[in-house]
Amino acid sequence: MSPVSMSPLRIEARHEAWPLKEAFVISRGAKTAADVVVVEISDGTYKGRGESVPYGRYGETVDGVLDAVRTAASKISTHADLPHALNPGAALNALDCAFWDLESKQTGIRVSKRAELVEPTPKVTAFTLSLAAPEEMAAKAASVAHLSLLKLKLGGQGDDERMRAVRQARPDAHLVADANEAWTAETLTPLLSVAAECGFELIEQPLPAGQDSILRDVTHLVPICADESVHTAENVPHLLGLYDAVNVKLDKAGGLTGAINLIAEARKNALKIMIGSMVGTSLAVAPAMLLAPYADWIDLDGPLLLAHDRENGLRIDDGIVQPPCPELWG
Repeated sequence: MSPVSMSPLRIEARHEAWPLKEAFVISRGAKTAADVVVVEISDGTYKGRGESVPYGRYGETVDGVLDAVRTAASKISTHADLPHALNPGAALNALDCAFWDLESKQTGIRVSKRAELVEPTPKVTAFTLSLAAPEEMAAKAASVAHLSLLKLKLGGQGDDERMRAVRQARPDAHLVADANEAWTAETLTPLLSVAAECGFELIEQPLPAGQDSILRDVTHLVPICADESVHTAENVPHLLGLYDAVNVKLDKAGGLTGAINLIAEARKNALKIMIGSMVGTSLAVAPAMLLAPYADWIDLDGPLLLAHDRENGLRIDDGIVQPPCPELWG
């Protein structure tokens, strides 16, 4: 990335709430709207945008992220200042992505080229089935017969029935599952056995972060992916011998910059990669699409869960996500 000269910057942040089509339910709770923070950085001629999703699991709130962005703004004059002003998280993500977008507009060069990334191409995204009774999840799976990759949100008790019900409803589908830390040392092996029986390709974060060491002595009947246990590249050495894959999310890594570093470290250590995101609009998902060429799976269906998306949103047809247009981002 070559530096871009900056005139004095104006940095603004705001909260936006985007209603969902239906409640989004995981093991930790439910939500009916995507509460996002949008950052805009202007040099007086061009404006760059970034979006993040504050996540309570990591102690984040909308107000807290807004305050963090506004406090950091006085310390920032260039993109290179960001790591010194903020730790990885939603605030850094929104600012980092806004800088990438601004610099793209200033130079007329797409972010993928500036970041020396492979040019993004259309890719199949997982479609998320919210945590529900087995028969409800099976019905939902059957209702999206045109979508080839489904991701089940699991919650502990009854997960064996959920996996079997969805597989019966969609024998043709590629299936992955996210336990969101809801399994235990006692249930881990029996549930992995059911996942293997049902042909699941991946299980995300079965155990609570902090209990990862248990995975060393368990047969991985299905590849196991770290999510809550991995945020940045610095976490990767602690995952080796425990996990088979990592879920890379810009909100955890601290933006596109941090996510690129995490992917490089994961690939160096032969870990498979899922590119994920929180539930947000196309503006949050667009930077993550630049990482799709490096992924074994992508889980970027947030815009599909919204009642309506923002203008110039990502085009998603039959579960295939197109790269973002420059009017949206980058």
